[in-house]
Amino acid sequence: MLAGIENERLIPLDTLPLRNERFQDDLHQLQSHLSPQQAAYILLKTNPDAPNGYAAITFVPNHAPVRQKMLFASTRLTLLRELGLERFSQQIFATEMEELTAEGWRRHEAHVGLDAPLTEEESGLKDVRDAEASESQGTTGRRGHVSGKVDVSTGEGVVEALASLREEGCRGTLVQLKFVLPDETLRLDSSTDGVQPSDVGTTISATEPRYSFYSHPDAPSESEILFIYTCPSSSKIKERMVYSTGKSWTRTVAERDAGIIVSKSLEATEPSELTLGVAGGGGRGETEVEQGSRPPSSGFARPKRPGRR
Repeated sequence: MLAGIENERLIPLDTLPLRNERFQDDLHQLQSHLSPQQAAYILLKTNPDAPNGYAAITFVPNHAPVRQKMLFASTRLTLLRELGLERFSQQIFATEMEELTAEGWRRHEAHVGLDAPLTEEESGLKDVRDAEASESQGTTGRRGHVSGKVDVSTGEGVVEALASLREEGCRGTLVQLKFVLPDETLRLDSSTDGVQPSDVGTTISATEPRYSFYSHPDAPSESEILFIYTCPSSSKIKERMVYSTGKSWTRTVAERDAGIIVSKSLEATEPSELTLGVAGGGGRGETEVEQGSRPPSSGFARPKRPGRR
């Protein structure tokens, strides 16, 4: 079965009948239904005798539009949850049509069976798949002491840097965190004091995704801490997928382990699109992102209407 996304809905596209004893011998039927510019979900029955004898393939070709890539990657679990995650013994990412052939499947099985060394691209996709599976099933991975949900491990200085944002003298402090693979570790990239709201956009990395926490200097008596997620258009596909998956975990780590309270979350594609100015009303800092700059979140993104910018 092939499925896609249309008008904010997951829809079935086509169903291909089994014509041979082995499903691998029928994979060639997919070729005429796939395009190197169009993402798709492919659901296979690999073992008719097993209750979990299904495989879910997220086909995201390299030449598909970036927005489409992110939408399909972030919506994959929505589809599987609707159908029942327990039914799928395999969850696979594919970027080339050649991977979805009998020969491509044979190489996939050999790769899984031998646990061969992964390429950088394969390693990134595997990390996303394993992390998301752990989050949804709750059977593997690290568990938080309070929330009970799977989260990321943190490197040296991360919690301490985040906790410092609560201190009275740390107004205007910007803490940037980055997600490091393959060990799935959230590491401290930088902690910068005295950053003015107008300089936040130029201080955050413009070449790689970042999770940033900023203690607004113009907030009222209680510190206003902003959580900012940026994902530049130059980011690699695997970075987009990993960072999109880790957003909620990162905020959980900050609030649970560092004891800070995030007053507002903000997202932008390019850091330069952030506007952290001061509006009236007691001097409270106002945070904005230029219209149209916010990237798709890990939920189901609403497509823009034709003709609107």
